[in-house]
Amino acid sequence: MPKISLDMPTELLDDLKCHVGDNHKFVSLADAIRTACRKMLDHLDEVDAKHGRRVRT
Repeated sequence: MPKISLDMPTELLDDLKCHVGDNHKFVSLADAIRTACRKMLDHLDEVDAKHGRRVRT
């Protein structure tokens, strides 16, 4: 799996960290970011389909 690095505002990182760890929704920060990216891409596919644009496969 490729690794990436990115800059993120502290406020966003702090908010994400509140949802990571034992008894939270995500097991790791990487898991939270991957899940968010997948949901965003699904949403963009829906928007594209509504506008008659080609949806990625």
